[in-house]
Amino acid sequence: PQNAAQARQTNCYHRRMGIFDVFNHLFNFLLPAAAVAAFLAIASRLFIKKNGNVTVIWSCIAINFIVCAVCLIAGLVFFGRDGKMATYALMVAAAATSQWVLNKGWRG
Repeated sequence: PQNAAQARQTNCYHRRMGIFDVFNHLFNFLLPAAAVAAFLAIASRLFIKKNGNVTVIWSCIAINFIVCAVCLIAGLVFFGRDGKMATYALMVAAAATSQWVLNKGWRG
């Protein structure tokens, strides 16, 4: 014998996600990867001295985004949930390493 308010609250959590909800969750999951990738590629252009080997900025953003997205997925699989600070730290470190490789940072 549940009252109507308890029945509505219980049914609310068993609602299936619609296509808009799926895209909204996916967008919000990947938004940090896109933001870090774009910021890092743009900041690299502004603060790193120019060398002869300049990679196109869109390719830098795309490569950094893929690296960041893989880190977010790995953190989701490893921890079983999204939003852990360790996942974000891994994402930033991996993106910085990726940008360093793209800038050929080992050449000095």
